[in-house]
Amino acid sequence: MITKQVIQTCIDDLKELTKVDFAVIDNQGIIVASNFEKDDFDISIMTNFLQSPADSQIIGGNYLFKVIEDREPVYVLISRGSKTEGYVMGKIAVSHIEQLLVAYKEPFDHSNFIQNLLLDNLLLVDIYNRAKKLGIPQKARRVVFMVETSVDKGNEALHAIKTAFLEKMDDYAIAVEENGVILVHTLEEEEQDEDIRNIACMLKDLMDTEVMLKARVSYGTTVEELRELSKSYKEARMALDVGKIFYSGDSIHSYDSLGIGRLIYQLPANLCKLFIDEIYGGSLPKEVDEEILHTAEVFLENNLNVSETARQLYIHRNTLVYRIEKLKAATGLDVRYFDDALTFKIATMVSSYIQYMDQNEI
Repeated sequence: MITKQVIQTCIDDLKELTKVDFAVIDNQGIIVASNFEKDDFDISIMTNFLQSPADSQIIGGNYLFKVIEDREPVYVLISRGSKTEGYVMGKIAVSHIEQLLVAYKEPFDHSNFIQNLLLDNLLLVDIYNRAKKLGIPQKARRVVFMVETSVDKGNEALHAIKTAFLEKMDDYAIAVEENGVILVHTLEEEEQDEDIRNIACMLKDLMDTEVMLKARVSYGTTVEELRELSKSYKEARMALDVGKIFYSGDSIHSYDSLGIGRLIYQLPANLCKLFIDEIYGGSLPKEVDEEILHTAEVFLENNLNVSETARQLYIHRNTLVYRIEKLKAATGLDVRYFDDALTFKIATMVSSYIQYMDQNEI
């Protein structure tokens, strides 16, 4: 919304050019901006003028004009000058302020509409009606990105994203939390999945270089209609949460690439704890330290290849086998066999999820 400072700057610039004094008063009789002394006119006269049917009026050398927004008077503008200058310059000032109201209101209306749309706060009929009024196309390929910074600098992140992406009229950036920003991006015809991934990388690089913050970026699937944007937003939200729990080593998360983590994230807490009780008897045995866990993870990442895992960990094959045997003795799972490796992988992810739920009191 437009601020008092913007209106004050407007009438100050006009006075410098025209040598005519101006004042702006809102419909509650409060002075918004003025070149006059504040006790130099009767406020009650202005409020009475607002309630009259006239668009302009002259009272004691003051030229009064109504400033209209959405067909309703929201301000009274007063100009002081000669008979010609006072009227003409007053009309020019009114035109400037009304244009400023439109210019400041339009982005707010768009952002407010998109935010309510993402949060499912609109009825279907309201979506179509408001989108038509705001000139937002119903059908277009769109995708929602979420950017979460490491500290509460959402305003700086929002400014950087707007500067980089909002040259396109069909893109919208909204601050949703103190450390989070949503970008709704409208795809060009030639943009495909690889381009979407590149945009996510650009957002990550933007946070690193411009805002100087570590950040995670997630995105949902592409939707074809405006009313489906909330679906892409929910997917991006889930991708961010699932990524932090199960894929903390990565900083960019796509909903389509969450894999089994997405399934575990949607399981009830009691079912997850029951599974861990069955596999580990309550919790991971103390014998399985960080070294053993890391060895097992790298072993699984290398498709159970002993030689490649040993090479990557810079250890002898026998050392690797020893660690695998130690894991087997503690858990009963031999990760050299696919079924046991799969069970161990799922159990490790479920343990991470339980720990996340306990820390966040879910």
